[in-house]
Amino acid sequence: MLSEVTTRRPVGAVDSAALTGSRVEKKKRPARWRSFVPVYLLMAPGLIYLLVNNYIPMAGIIAAFKRLNINDGIFLSPWAGFDNFRFLFASGAAGDIFRNTLLYNLAFIVVTTAVAIALAVLINDVASTRWRKLYQSAILLPFTLSMVIVSYVVFGFLSHENGLLNNSVFENDPVQWYSEGQYWPAILILVNLWKTVGYSTLLFMAGLISIDRALYEAAALDGANRWKQVLHIDLPSLIPTIVTLTLLAIGRIFYSDFGLFYQVPRNSGAIYDVTTTIDTYVYRTLISAGGIGQSAAAGFFQAVIGFVLVVSVNAAVRKYQRASALF
Repeated sequence: MLSEVTTRRPVGAVDSAALTGSRVEKKKRPARWRSFVPVYLLMAPGLIYLLVNNYIPMAGIIAAFKRLNINDGIFLSPWAGFDNFRFLFASGAAGDIFRNTLLYNLAFIVVTTAVAIALAVLINDVASTRWRKLYQSAILLPFTLSMVIVSYVVFGFLSHENGLLNNSVFENDPVQWYSEGQYWPAILILVNLWKTVGYSTLLFMAGLISIDRALYEAAALDGANRWKQVLHIDLPSLIPTIVTLTLLAIGRIFYSDFGLFYQVPRNSGAIYDVTTTIDTYVYRTLISAGGIGQSAAAGFFQAVIGFVLVVSVNAAVRKYQRASALF
């Protein structure tokens, strides 16, 4: 009892050792963020680039609602309301423009994803490391080419007088490729596939490489052939990558590769009905009529639609497979 009384601490007494420890801890806290200074310095160039290139220019969105006068500048120019948006819908070809932009991008997403997965599986199964690297480099090479160069490559095949196809396959009955629109949906899809499939293939290969090899060994012991392994191991493992790439592509589904739809068809007026997209229509309209406000309105419209689509599709993915959603 005596020991309990002598060791009992008065009510409200403060432990000096604990107080001293907390003060030392508080003094050490400022030194903690200092250890991350090198990381912050590494982040700084990227953050500055995003700020200057992506966020500060967002103030220019106001130009979409202005009747821009260069002398007054963007902020002092008179308001135009939604007049700048009307030119997108005023043309009688507005239905074709939106249809082309949407359907081409949907075709690009489906075809490129399917072919990229097939190529990734095939290249990943190549036993020789040297040959596998050669195939990777070969399919990635078109992705590094400018669309101007690609347009000349296509012209080398489709030229009426000196094109490879007219001089070999259609020698007796040359085709006017740049005057007949029925061929161009297939041509544009194939050209886009040839140029972009290499990048997607490498992304899918990275997903295949990360798969545990023990899964394939277990499947082989159970009697699964290579096709069943692809269906039950490869494809399920690639679902997160497929969903991510698809969501990013859907975000730009109302945008189009300007070079693909303008330079590859060589701006041929005879095939405008199958090659005109929102971007090429805006470009041609602004060349003839001018108007930075109309261009800003088109970009704002595309950005809003892309944002709504990404959020909607991501919500649907999160509802059925939460782990594969972006956010």
